[in-house]
Amino acid sequence: MADVKGNGYANGDGHHDYLEKTDSAPRRHSSVADLNRHKNLDAKISNPLADLTTDQLFADVENFAGRTGMTDQIDLLKRGALVAQNPAGYENISALSSDEKDALRIEVTKKWNHPWKLYMTVAVCSIGAAVQGWDQTGTNGANLSFPVVFGLASGSDRDFWIVGLVNAAPYIGSAFVGCWISDPFNRYFGRRGTIFVSAIVLIATPIGGAVTASWQQLFATRIIMGVGMGLKGATTPVFAAENAPAAIRGALVMTWQFWTAFGIFLGTAFNLAVYNAGAIGWRLQLGSAFIPAVPLAILVYCCPESPRWYIKHGKHRKAWNSLVKLRNHQILAARDLYYISTQIEIEREIVGESSYIKRFFELFTIPRNRRATLASFIVMIGQQMCGINIIAFYSSTIFVEGGASYFNALLASFGFGAVNFIFAIPAFYTIDTFGRRNLLLFTFPQMAWTLLAAGFCFYIPRESTAHLGMIAFFVYLFCAFYSPGEGPVPFTYSAEVFPLSHREVGMGWAVATCLFWAGVLGLTFPKILQAFGPTGAFGFFAALNMIAFVWIFLWVPETKQRTLEELDYIFAVPTRRFMSYQTGTWLPWFIKRYVFFNKNAQLKPLYQLDENLIGDIRTEKRRASLAHDTSMDASRKV
Repeated sequence: MADVKGNGYANGDGHHDYLEKTDSAPRRHSSVADLNRHKNLDAKISNPLADLTTDQLFADVENFAGRTGMTDQIDLLKRGALVAQNPAGYENISALSSDEKDALRIEVTKKWNHPWKLYMTVAVCSIGAAVQGWDQTGTNGANLSFPVVFGLASGSDRDFWIVGLVNAAPYIGSAFVGCWISDPFNRYFGRRGTIFVSAIVLIATPIGGAVTASWQQLFATRIIMGVGMGLKGATTPVFAAENAPAAIRGALVMTWQFWTAFGIFLGTAFNLAVYNAGAIGWRLQLGSAFIPAVPLAILVYCCPESPRWYIKHGKHRKAWNSLVKLRNHQILAARDLYYISTQIEIEREIVGESSYIKRFFELFTIPRNRRATLASFIVMIGQQMCGINIIAFYSSTIFVEGGASYFNALLASFGFGAVNFIFAIPAFYTIDTFGRRNLLLFTFPQMAWTLLAAGFCFYIPRESTAHLGMIAFFVYLFCAFYSPGEGPVPFTYSAEVFPLSHREVGMGWAVATCLFWAGVLGLTFPKILQAFGPTGAFGFFAALNMIAFVWIFLWVPETKQRTLEELDYIFAVPTRRFMSYQTGTWLPWFIKRYVFFNKNAQLKPLYQLDENLIGDIRTEKRRASLAHDTSMDASRKV
């Protein structure tokens, strides 16, 4: 790529030269290229189209339409490009019709007003999440029965490890196979095809596990189940993130956790329902997880394929057709098609085409990718460090340790599933407003003290009615803090932080991290519980919560209300610069403002937002609301 003249990130002079003249058409240059190769020292989030003249912009649109076979939409693409260049100033674009301006206003003033095809996509992704949750809790109740059936209830070290291995098997299969084959599967079959394959696997394997005759067979079926879980877990959140508009992307993608919680709730409810089923009860508990996978397989092809996946593979016409189904107006589809294509072209100039192995290593060698890899690792491993999965896997066992009967343990686990589901609801309203990072920073300390309190409640005499009641109370309270924070954030966050060129392998890495450590927990927790006792085990995870809190504070940037392409700028800010801001600027401000109640304390922002930035949601909303009010006043006068 030719040198970029006057690049503000490389040379510090604040100027940009976005076009290089060629014989055929102007070719775009962007500071994004140099910012990814070097550092976004100014922490500026810019629009790469902002400095183009109208003639330059239209020449590039004509070139784009010719290359992609979209010449029949060239006038619409030009108007969409004008909006993409200056999204906050669309009211002043005379080329737009009143109908198009109305559609742009509605997008920001009524952010939940979208076509049913978008919500269909989210619903299908939600079903995939419910499969995940039900798969997790199948062994929760079965843990009280299948060890006896397979001769694993002697209390020996061997039996402890085998029961743990069976519980961990899906996560082993996911972490070592399923997550890593998601990249080639997505490459060749698309997002929908990969989800369909995973659904077939997740229909077959629970049924297979229900009819096994030995722990070895059960282990094998659950390993294969993990392959399907890994494919689905690495693909479904990405599918939702790529189809969703920036303003509500967090809320839509977090349906993964919401419906995972619902799947856990259904699993615990089914465990309770088959309590009196006799010898086949545990088989029904394991086998029932196939139920939500059936509608997943049937409905996934009713959804539009990811437009970004189509653009990445040079299928712009199909990307256009998807966007028309996912957006309320063709002007929105034209804007998004051109803007996304622009960013992907810039990205290709930076990274080019690369093999799967090269893309994996570039997660750690390209600075922008490495920061996203670190952040996704922290939020994913935080989900295991917080202790939620010791409850999801072993809540029945924990409540039995607390003195509950078999039935009461299942009943208490059902309560855990209900709390996990209900308290995920607030995140729909907070994840795109309060933000991903703030949710984590608020909830991790709360999870730490509630776990610690639950652990100390084991010291209450067992004959006291308060013994089991207080244990359950603090476990439920822990879950209430987990569900709107570390519950929805990891998969939402990881699905959005990687550039498109590395999104599949990056999400595979993130989900493999989560599920590998979930497997480690499933394998080791019976031994941890035996060695530390309930109080020690809960105290251990309370300490891990605080370690995760520090990691998040130092290394996890906020991503709310930024388009997927704009996050290139966020993750180009050097790690030391980000850490220095958090410890030297944000923390002193927080202490002044909220410890010493100094209302005059001012916080200097880290990121400098370009006034033409496409993701400046709040500015757009204010302007759109004002324009809408003006339009209504004019209508009344008429």
